[in-house]
Amino acid sequence: MPFDFNNPYPSVRTPVFARNVVSCSHPLASQAGLRILQAGGNAVDAAVAAAAVMTLVEPVSNGLGSDAFCILWDGQKLHGLNGSGRAPQAWTPGYFKRKYGDDATTPPKRGLDAVTVPGAVGSWVAMSERFGKLPFADLMAPAIEIAERGYLVPPWVRLKWEAATEELRGQPGFAGAFLPWGRAPQVGELFRFPSAARGLRAIGETRGAAFYGGEIAQAVERFAAQHGASLKASDFASYKPEWVEPISRNYRGHTLHEIPPNGQGITALIALGILEQFDLAGMKVDGVDSQHLQIEAIKLAFADVYRYVAEPSAMEVTAAQMLDGDYLASRARLIDMKKAQDFGAGNPVKGGTIYLTAADESGMMVSFIQSNYMGFGSGCVEPTFGISLQNRGHAFSLDERGLNPANVVAPGKRPFHTIIPAFLTKDGQPMMSFGVMGANMQPQGHVQTLVRMLDYGQNPQAACDAPRWRYNEKLEINVEASMDAATIEGLTARGHRTEIIRDNYQDFGAGQFIWRMGDPAVEGYVAASDPRRDGQAAGY
Repeated sequence: MPFDFNNPYPSVRTPVFARNVVSCSHPLASQAGLRILQAGGNAVDAAVAAAAVMTLVEPVSNGLGSDAFCILWDGQKLHGLNGSGRAPQAWTPGYFKRKYGDDATTPPKRGLDAVTVPGAVGSWVAMSERFGKLPFADLMAPAIEIAERGYLVPPWVRLKWEAATEELRGQPGFAGAFLPWGRAPQVGELFRFPSAARGLRAIGETRGAAFYGGEIAQAVERFAAQHGASLKASDFASYKPEWVEPISRNYRGHTLHEIPPNGQGITALIALGILEQFDLAGMKVDGVDSQHLQIEAIKLAFADVYRYVAEPSAMEVTAAQMLDGDYLASRARLIDMKKAQDFGAGNPVKGGTIYLTAADESGMMVSFIQSNYMGFGSGCVEPTFGISLQNRGHAFSLDERGLNPANVVAPGKRPFHTIIPAFLTKDGQPMMSFGVMGANMQPQGHVQTLVRMLDYGQNPQAACDAPRWRYNEKLEINVEASMDAATIEGLTARGHRTEIIRDNYQDFGAGQFIWRMGDPAVEGYVAASDPRRDGQAAGY
């Protein structure tokens, strides 16, 4: 791409050019990845090591009890990995109705009855076994060191830590793990997590076996039983992440790849398929026409995704039907350039998260995301091994007559999932590994940053720095305070219910980007890291 490397937006970051790159939302994770690369590891080894460190340095977003997804280029081919967890065998709608009342429509937001089997550790092991070069235990070493010695808490992490404290301090294990002073840490205070060091050491020494059916799984079962939940070591023992074929759609001469359902990555593909019907490049990049059009396309995409996406075997339509070109063209025709609309789902049959990326000079590129969901996940932390558990079960439905009956909970089933890594190719060759974390902001971030790069030629750091909007529901959107005032006024005049939000951390996501500039061994890559987090793109 002939990028414009003049950045029109205020930023604390500049693009990073290198042959070996790791980009994370915390510098210690980026440095851990570089340490592994310099020890002879490849991009997969670096990504796994960085992911392990991220469970410690950004616990507000992920932990050892996270789920994960990955898309990676091995030098020849693209591979997808679905590391979302499955429901415990005891979970049925009746299980939750008996415990929480007949009017319950979802599993609880917090607590151990929100926890599906965590998939992140299994994903690390699967990636290492298939594509890594170094021993798996070596990849855990940087994280173990940080857990034992501690680290100084940075500003953005501290802000979210404090915000979650009152809601979660009563959850099992939370205060013991994350409130060592009886409160959230201050910026620059030293935080240690020795129980997580024990967990990481056991995971490394057994290549994950301790986690899936071994001593860690047994500890989690005892912890769950102590607090009246049904999660069993046998649920852990039966778990395996799934290698999958990414789904894709062409856009402006490039191809965007996403993990197929049960994830929401298809949202970005649908939206881009709609936007392809319009001449975005002929509109002002930060003007009201371009932003209105992107918002409406995202709304159309979410209308279908929230109606149809679930565990693939339960879906009543296929991903291919949802991405059909004629169908998306018909959806595009519903857009009114002068008026915001509240769209319903169409009929395709007729036609709290961290993201990191790593690339090495051999050409391997890794797009990886892991999450506990909704800030600290369930809020529950198994105390012996420091397993901070996600709350992905909350995304299930209990209502077979609800909006999406395919997403009703069942034993061993995976819920609708929000975390999505992304990958861009051109003519079958890798171009960019990237992601934008932040619940339903993720596909919206994919679309907004890609449009800026592919339609307007903005470089990855500028596209990352630019002001964003976030669609919530009906006609409601949030916009960043840095967005042009005339554009905000124009969106409001077209019927968008706009609210200016100054909390960039969660509301507008945070991205990491690595774009291949040519031969990785010669030209290398350009990388970007989002200023909405404490992160860093680092390379050599």
